[in-house]
Parts: sequence; structure tokens; C-alpha cells
Amino acid sequence: MRSPSFTTAKSTQFAAAVLALVLLAGSRAAYAKDLRIAVIAPDKSVAGKAFVSELSTSLALSSDVLDDSLVWSAFDAVGPTTPYNMTTAEARNFAAALGCDFVVLVRAGDQRRSSSEREEYYESYASIFAVSAKTGRLVDWSDPQFESSKPADASRSLKQAIPSLAAALVKRLEKAAASESAEISTPRIEEMPPDGSPLLRELRPPVPYRRLKPEYTSLAFLYEIAATVELELDLDASGEITRTEIVRWAGYGLDESVQKAVRAMNWRPAERNGKPLPMRVLLRYNFKKVDK
Repeated sequence: MRSPSFTTAKSTQFAAAVLALVLLAGSRAAYAKDLRIAVIAPDKSVAGKAFVSELSTSLALSSDVLDDSLVWSAFDAVGPTTPYNMTTAEARNFAAALGCDFVVLVRAGDQRRSSSEREEYYESYASIFAVSAKTGRLVDWSDPQFESSKPADASRSLKQAIPSLAAALVKRLEKAAASESAEISTPRIEEMPPDGSPLLRELRPPVPYRRLKPEYTSLAFLYEIAATVELELDLDASGEITRTEIVRWAGYGLDESVQKAVRAMNWRPAERNGKPLPMRVLLRYNFKKVDK
């Protein structure tokens, strides 16, 4: 017969293991619930408000969704003039006023479409911008679209998809939060002086040997998007790219288009008094629809 002390020890270990599993599961659930999310449709469209209402309800099942009146109060006080095309600094400032972890901006609508390949049809869409309060980055962008020969059917399909869209969004936001927490701080590097600075007299800025124009994406064309994308570029003393970061985002694939074009360029490094040196520069690209 086993000694009572042995049985008690085993029972204690088993109970401790079960408790650990329960606490772990609880901490994971709490982590999701602890995400404070602000949801808003800055354009105040009827379709946008309806989508925000449904999305907020679904997000609230696993996250802490801020009250709508609080979000609008902060937006009216410090909201940016171009909410769908913010700089990271503007986004951080807005999120700080809310005290949230992420801001979800929605642009939704219903459109009648037609093309040479098919008869007239209707599209219901929602462009969803998920922005980190910590960094101001656009950490997630999605554009669910539903089409039908009848507008009511397209709208209904979009509405029915909201619960699954919300669940998937929360998972991506959790992943983004974990990734940003593990990030190493941005390295310190000399930046280009502003225009007119006397420091420019002894400095030759970095320039690409061949300039490439970022593509205006088909998705941006479809929604007639006009936006500006800004990117910070770090170059070492040999002209090699060591870091790029979007510091003014736009969605619709335009941020990725700028990243791709800049990284495809070969660069001549900055020089001071003829000596190459590492340098950080800000690149700005303006996009607007041009009839094809």
C-alpha cells in the first residue's frame, strides 16, 4: 500500500497542474478581453454607422469596445482631418485621447457597378483600417466585398459576414500587439536636415540611381482613392537599405506599393564633406485616380 504522504503529494501536483491550465486559459481569454478597441466611421455615412454598430457588437464578445459617444467626443476634439490617411503621430495622438489599444476606422458603402464583361450588379463593401495606439501604424487593412444582382442581397451578405470578420480581426490584433511588444526600438541614425538648414551646405543627400514610381493599385482605382503615403528610409554608408517604415498610411495596397518600389531602387549614400555616412530620409508619394 502506498504511503499517505505519496498519495497526497501526487494529488497536490495534479491539482496544481489543473489550476495552472485553468489560469493559462483564463489569461489567454483575459488578454483578448483586455484589448480596448475604439470603432468609428469618420465619414458618418449611413452604411458606415450601420456597419460600425454591428461590428462593435461582435467585437464586444471578446474585447473591450469603447462607448460610441466617448469615441466621437475624442474624434471631435483631436480627430485628424484625413482620418483614413493619418500619419503615425496623428494616429497615436487620437488613440491617446481615447486610452485604447487599437482604433478601427470603417468606410462602408453600397455601389452600383457595371463593366463590359457583365451586366449591372451591386456591391456592398467595408474598408476596415485597424490602427495601433502604441505605434500609430496601420497594422491591419481589409476590404470585404459582396456582390449581387439586387442591392438588398449584397447588403445582407455583408451584414451576415460581420461576426466572422470580427473574430478574425481580434486574432490579428492580438498578434499585432504581441509583435509590437517584442520589437526592438528603432535605431538612432542621423536624419536629413530640413529645407533651408545651413547644415545642407556640407551635406549631399542620398539619391536613387534609378527612380521607380509606385503603382497606383487597381483597388485604389476602383474606389477613386486620393492619398499620400510617407515612408522613412534608413540607408547605411554604402547605400544599402537597413530599414523602411510607413509613417503615413493609406491602405488599398498603396503602402505595400511604396515599400516595393523603394526597396527595388539602388541608392547612392549620403555624404558629408565627401565622406559617406548613414542617413534617414523621409519619402513622400502622392496618389490620385487618373482616368485610364
